[in-house]
Amino acid sequence: MYQFLNKNIKKTGHFILLTVVTLSLIILTFVFKNDQKVSGNIKVFPFQSSDIEPIKKFLLKQIKSPFTNINYKIKKGDTIQKILQKLEIRNNEIQAIINQFKKYNNSGKLQEGNQIDIVVEEKTSGKDNLITKFSVPITSSTTIEIYKDDDSKITSKKIITKLFKKKVIAENIISKNLYSSAIEAKVNPDTIVEFARIFGFEIDFQRDIRKNDYFKILYEKYFDEDGEFIKSGSILYAYMSVNGKEIMLYKFGEDKDYSYFDINAKSVEKALMKTPINGARLSSPFGKRKHPILGYTKLHTGTDFAAPSGTPIMASGSGTITRAKWCGGGGNCIKIKHNSTYETIYAHMRNFAKGMKAGKKVKQGQIIGYVGSTGMSTGPHLHYEVLINGKKVNSQKLKLPSGKVLKENEREKFEIHRIKTDVLIAEMTAEK
Repeated sequence: MYQFLNKNIKKTGHFILLTVVTLSLIILTFVFKNDQKVSGNIKVFPFQSSDIEPIKKFLLKQIKSPFTNINYKIKKGDTIQKILQKLEIRNNEIQAIINQFKKYNNSGKLQEGNQIDIVVEEKTSGKDNLITKFSVPITSSTTIEIYKDDDSKITSKKIITKLFKKKVIAENIISKNLYSSAIEAKVNPDTIVEFARIFGFEIDFQRDIRKNDYFKILYEKYFDEDGEFIKSGSILYAYMSVNGKEIMLYKFGEDKDYSYFDINAKSVEKALMKTPINGARLSSPFGKRKHPILGYTKLHTGTDFAAPSGTPIMASGSGTITRAKWCGGGGNCIKIKHNSTYETIYAHMRNFAKGMKAGKKVKQGQIIGYVGSTGMSTGPHLHYEVLINGKKVNSQKLKLPSGKVLKENEREKFEIHRIKTDVLIAEMTAEK
């Protein structure tokens, strides 16, 4: 162990010494070359700068990085194989890079005039060099970056450098549930989750929605230059006709600080959503019941929502995860502390969403896990609990504080914004 450390310390010391000597010699060479002082025929410095050059080259070679950055402009007839063979890259890595590129470009052809950014790890032998990065544009707004991951495996990703935003309207009659009807209307799943989050303060999706209820969404979609859908943006307006009741919500505020307001300029957002899951049915309410596995009557301290395995579960409020682990009879469970008053628990999850762990901050509506049947469970469902000051309460009868109401200047700005949005919706609907 100590020998290993000593060797490393020696190597580090040698490297530092070489660097200092090299820099000193380079500086001396520059000074000597440009500002030699002569006294008669005798030079103050005892040898020529030409004597230093071999030493300088030798020292620079010793500290040279094995990684070389290359900016290569694609010429007519160039292929990935030809370019990388010139750089003496290993054949197996050349083939891996070609395979990754063909995932995005079936022909595998390179576009003349485009510039490729390459990082090569050179071997001392000068052969069998390795690729660290191979970044090549395929369109004016799309680049394919091929690189080595943490396990030294060659992988790739598409980088969109420019997106085009478009406002679209989606609407449909609800036949079974909101999720399936929205998918039928070609709404992206991320937008459906956000729509459910917004209305989750006002509507219990398991009990309030009836067949033939209706929804409409005005939202943003982003496309690449070929018109291919890349991602959804913000919901600008959301409408639902539920069991004879109409609810219209408008996004209002700055991009980083906004909320959704009804026609009376009242925010719908509260501390907790009514239900943290969409497309489920309430299978067991809060209260005393005969336990389905243990067989005796006991207090059921939460609300059960039956749903297909894998259904997304949302955080019903913003907060910090205090538990994300196996909880015995509760299976995989997550506990979130929202503030000094409220906490929520989500149990029997199939698995957690990526990155969910104790200490992680989550936002209201963020997916934290997926429905399962882990622990003491008879089928896939979510067991959901709400705690107020540490005491478990019935989440379905919970009365939360009302949202913010806009006043004065803010109210005037909102009214103008609301009218503009209504006009835009009318125009877009007429064009359909």
